[in-house]
Amino acid sequence: MKAIGGAWWRWRFTPLSEGTKVTRLELFFDLVFVYAFFNMARSTSEDFNLDGLLRGLLVLSLLWWCWCSYVMTGNSVRTDAGIMPVVLFAAMAVIFVASLAIPQSFTTERPGTLSAPLVFAICYFLVRALHLSIFWYAAHNNPLLRHQLLRITVPTLVATLLLVAAALLPQQLVDQPHRFDARVALWSLAVIIEYATSFAVGFRGFDIPSAAHCAERYALITTIAFGEAIISVGTGAREVGPSITWPLIGAAVLGIVLTACLWWAYFDLIALAAEQVLRELHGPARVALARDAYNYLHLPMIAGIIMLSLGAEKLLRATGKPATMHQPLHGLALYLLYGGTILFLLGHLCFQLRALRTVSWTRVTTIVLLAGLIPLAGHMPGLGALALLTAVGLALTITELVIFAGPRRALRAAVHQEAVSHAARETEWRRQHR
Repeated sequence: MKAIGGAWWRWRFTPLSEGTKVTRLELFFDLVFVYAFFNMARSTSEDFNLDGLLRGLLVLSLLWWCWCSYVMTGNSVRTDAGIMPVVLFAAMAVIFVASLAIPQSFTTERPGTLSAPLVFAICYFLVRALHLSIFWYAAHNNPLLRHQLLRITVPTLVATLLLVAAALLPQQLVDQPHRFDARVALWSLAVIIEYATSFAVGFRGFDIPSAAHCAERYALITTIAFGEAIISVGTGAREVGPSITWPLIGAAVLGIVLTACLWWAYFDLIALAAEQVLRELHGPARVALARDAYNYLHLPMIAGIIMLSLGAEKLLRATGKPATMHQPLHGLALYLLYGGTILFLLGHLCFQLRALRTVSWTRVTTIVLLAGLIPLAGHMPGLGALALLTAVGLALTITELVIFAGPRRALRAAVHQEAVSHAARETEWRRQHR
């Protein structure tokens, strides 16, 4: 495989080819986002209200955009060759510092401390600037892509300036209750600019050399989000205290079963079929599908999983205490528990529609049913509300296992045959190049 670049820097970048898989370094890179998601969820849990949830979603949106930008770079050049490991290690350090600032990213600094909002804004700029710089140099033989990257740079600078302006707002504009939150407004505008830029710039000049790499990266980050849900269930159980009760065990088991049902809903059929469609497309059509179905439509799924995890954490805390275990789960915790599940399924339904041009009536029915069950769940004890939600998830899983048994076997057989053929080609190549 020929390296990208002139004689002086030929060793620095190695392009990807179709069929390239995710590298171990990319898995290591994602670990810093495990901590970022965890810190974001913990800060939202401590500031458990609608304002705190909005701030958490804004932080998640910017973190997600940073992650997506490095996925695009990793789908253009190998991240484990040349200078790219150094680039990823540097980005990891900056993202880790930004993650440390997440709990105070909307607060005013205390005397003798750094401004957490300003630290986050600077780190965000450094992460984005590093990505754009490396991508620009790697695209030295693609003038159109370089031009597109320069067009992206301006909105990124504007978004960063908005984050800096939010960090520098005077205290009286931030800490006053029942007033317009200027800091949240500036963050929201920064998020809108970043996400709208992709549509404004378009996908001319960009390419997705490896469909398998793209699909696998997003599948792995979705798994990380499910891991956050499991951690939240465990956190809620741990904070109850040293006592273990049967209701607490029941709630923990139900939480895991519900998470497994949603994991199955993502990975069982649609994710495999979407990857096959992505493999069959080329050029702008592949880039457009990757942008819409993966960059954009995976964000509500990730947000839904984290919202569900926050609701489950609050439920575990209430269920583990004798004084509150029989009380109804109401308020924000109930809406996060059910609303997070609905948001995940709705995001996945839109992902299916964009990638496969189909809609599963089972998913539509489940979403409508869950929305209708929220008032009933609000009058049930927390454990009962979780049991009802888990029962709907299990019903969805079992129904799709029965109804879509034929398409599942055909799809899995095709995927298996493709893997066997790919392994045979690799074996033949190794035999010829010994």
